[in-house]
Amino acid sequence: MEIFTKAKAVKLRSHLEKYLVADDNQETVRQSQNSSGKRARWFVELVLDKPNVIRLRSCHGKYLAATDIAFLLGMTGNKVLQTVPDKMDWKLQWEPVRDGFQIKFKTWCGKFLRANGGMPPWRNSITHDEPHSGATQKWVLWDVEVVQVPESESVMEYISSVSSCSSVSDEVLEALSDGVFGSGPQSPISVMPSFKSPRFSMVSAGSPKQTNSNKYRTAMDLFLNAKAVRLRGNHDKYLVAEEDEESVSQDRNGSSKNARWTVEFVPELENIIRLKSLYNKYLTASNQPFLLGMTGRKVSQSLPSRLDSSVEWEPIREGNQVKLKTRYGNFLRANGGLPPWRNSVTHDIPNRSATQDWVLWDVDIVEIQDKSPSSEQQPSAVPHVDSLNFESTSPRKPEGRTIYYHVADDNAEAVEEYCFSFQGNNVAELTQKLMEETGLEDAVVCTRSPLNGKLYPLRLQLPPNNADVHVVVVPLASKGEASL
Repeated sequence: MEIFTKAKAVKLRSHLEKYLVADDNQETVRQSQNSSGKRARWFVELVLDKPNVIRLRSCHGKYLAATDIAFLLGMTGNKVLQTVPDKMDWKLQWEPVRDGFQIKFKTWCGKFLRANGGMPPWRNSITHDEPHSGATQKWVLWDVEVVQVPESESVMEYISSVSSCSSVSDEVLEALSDGVFGSGPQSPISVMPSFKSPRFSMVSAGSPKQTNSNKYRTAMDLFLNAKAVRLRGNHDKYLVAEEDEESVSQDRNGSSKNARWTVEFVPELENIIRLKSLYNKYLTASNQPFLLGMTGRKVSQSLPSRLDSSVEWEPIREGNQVKLKTRYGNFLRANGGLPPWRNSVTHDIPNRSATQDWVLWDVDIVEIQDKSPSSEQQPSAVPHVDSLNFESTSPRKPEGRTIYYHVADDNAEAVEEYCFSFQGNNVAELTQKLMEETGLEDAVVCTRSPLNGKLYPLRLQLPPNNADVHVVVVPLASKGEASL
């Protein structure tokens, strides 16, 4: 709950790296990769006499509600909608439950807010449900991003919510907009913490004074023209890649090649970068504790088999410096103090004012991008891949075989075909992967006989030599399964 008592507004990012957004019809919600608009922003309201419960209000002034309406008849999962308060106010209440670095949102009936994957109509949908299989356990986990909202905008958001949810007179609304009334009990209750230091409050001569509203908008400007950078921490030491090609630390020698980090951009995510060491390994936020029983997670160099969000960093501007945010909501931190903390680098959320500055970094550009036409030989940016394989440091493996699959309907007829890459020969692993892809709780993987066209369950191993495979996924609850 701590993050919500301090946050005025938040964005919620699902395991699919998509955000919970409020549709313009002011009724439905869904997932979207676009987090830049107001639709992805949810104002936080605390609930009186219930310190462990919150409400989430959309940009349309309506509340995120867990209904008792089935999303699809005969299937688990109920609809989540935007609605206005009524006597069933408990449907608007969500209990945040921490799960590692992420949050689950528990509903009035003991279920959880779930970001669905798989094929339409499940793809990008939002329901509340209880995950029954390992394949869907991650679907109820959310990353919470605190959003900075200008005071003037938050007042107008409150006015909009009041006008859409009640019969308040125009005179009252006008008074609110003129600042006659303060924030009422229904307005966003909490405030953003301010991590300002006198060291970073200076403004250079001749430059316009930087306002709080644009402080977080230009962090990427420091990297856009950079081919390589150095990062200097609060202790005037540089982030360096150790010679073991695995660990990272701080060092005062900024002229060393180990202090040089190549900047790599992610095409689909315009506010995200990767940093590569001289050993061609990526700066990685692992989920391993730096010391058992202590806060702070290890930061290392790694080369995952697939480039996932553990090697991605979001620059956030703080005055003339930058904070580098992980997918967990933690920040790259240059530690001080006694060994083993001295010169170590972790990712963490600073909880004390004495360590607030430890997540701030000066960015020195050591090589700029060549923007001339002859620069076409530059390596292209590597695209983002949704993966939770945080700890993999093994060399890249072959892409494996291609699995082409259909999902059978109730008449055992296959419909639209999909495909994905799969490594391995085990049918059980393939079945698990297909359930993740389709969103099914249980299924049988079948092949179609070339002789009579009938479906037969796939047994034992897949064909050797990574040969492509065509299969049909039959849900266990369907009529088609009964005919196998």
